[in-house]
Amino acid sequence: MNHVFDCTKRRFAATTAVFFVSCLLLVNSCGKGLTQEVPITPVTPQPTDTETVPNEGLFFADIVVRGQPVFQVGSVGNVSARQRAQIVNRRIAGILAQSQAAKDITVVNDRSRGIATLQVGNRVLMTVTQQDTQDFNLPVETLAQQWANQLARAFEQPPLAIDVGQRLYSTMRQFQRNTIDNLPSFLGTLLALIATWIIAASLRRLTLFGSQHWEVDRNSKILVSRLVYGSVWVIGTVVALGVLGLDFATLVGTLGLTSVAIGFSLRDILSNYFSGIILLASRPFRLGDQIVIQEFEGTVTQIQLRATTLKTYDGRIVYIPNQEVFSAIITNNTACTHRRSSIMVGIDYGSDITRAKQIINDAVLGVEGVEPDPKPDILVRKLAASTVNIEVRFWVNSRRLPFLEMTSQVAQAIKEALMQAGVEMPTDIYTVRLRGLPELIDNHHVNYDEQN
Repeated sequence: MNHVFDCTKRRFAATTAVFFVSCLLLVNSCGKGLTQEVPITPVTPQPTDTETVPNEGLFFADIVVRGQPVFQVGSVGNVSARQRAQIVNRRIAGILAQSQAAKDITVVNDRSRGIATLQVGNRVLMTVTQQDTQDFNLPVETLAQQWANQLARAFEQPPLAIDVGQRLYSTMRQFQRNTIDNLPSFLGTLLALIATWIIAASLRRLTLFGSQHWEVDRNSKILVSRLVYGSVWVIGTVVALGVLGLDFATLVGTLGLTSVAIGFSLRDILSNYFSGIILLASRPFRLGDQIVIQEFEGTVTQIQLRATTLKTYDGRIVYIPNQEVFSAIITNNTACTHRRSSIMVGIDYGSDITRAKQIINDAVLGVEGVEPDPKPDILVRKLAASTVNIEVRFWVNSRRLPFLEMTSQVAQAIKEALMQAGVEMPTDIYTVRLRGLPELIDNHHVNYDEQN
């Protein structure tokens, strides 16, 4: 490799006159054998002092046999080193593909033209030119023989251990070159990943801190923070791959198709999780609230991302998927601390309604736990067949047990107060009249009297 680098320096130090002479030699040899090495190109003006021979950024390219670099060649005329190596490698691959063909390499020197050719049989592998002698500082015959010996050794089937070692060396060498070429992209990708890690970790901590007021279990808080963490990493990975050189539009399209496929296959599960996130954010109920969802009524014991857990009043545990909770009508009985209860009372038509209403009002306010403000509502709601129905509305604690107890105590207090005040509360009275059967009734009474 040091020899190659020295040759590179010499090539940089070559003057324009040397390039001019080499190009003239190549043009003169177009019809005498060099055309077997490179394609014929139109004659172009010689480069001036400000022009260089095109080389695609590479001064030398590898000649490869069975994946192993053997030696390097430089550019010739308007043919870059890479193009020249590709032509030679294609010819070598064609010879190696013929297992029965002879692979002896001979050197044919043409002193009149100052070149030499490497041949296998009648096939020309490559041409050694004056440009090569200047690049490697060796005579044409010596350089051609050296390359022929190296190709001959490479053509021989090596032992397994040597072949494996050579392939590993070739792979590592190619990896080293690619790493150096892509070093800016690697550094940019590394910086993008570091920034993604910092942002993701910060957002995860902020999510955990902000979820302290959420009335959910700790596992749900941790899961939400992990979802945020993973989302940031997905975005950061796409950006990092774009910095690495991959097509950003292709990455986004692939990510979109993947997301759609995952969404279709896991839509029910994901729907429950997203519904759980919305419920956690909107908070229509909290832990300990007593709610009604569809036909289920009870106390909220858990709010998870997948399901909401209710404990019914008869001691059963109900798990309701968040998708159904999100789309259902929810009645929250304990969203407010107090709620209104009502009782219907029937008094006799002959009773003083105003006096009865005052008695009822005093009885309701005398029960401990009934809210004085708002004050009770006592309304005549219906004139029934035998009673005047009065509705009593009052406010008590909204939780189920106090609500039922206060309603029961108020009903009892109203009944006792009305009875103590002499206000009658009759039951429904029905009068039955029989028409069209008077003779049958009279005969029945006569027969009954005669028997007695």
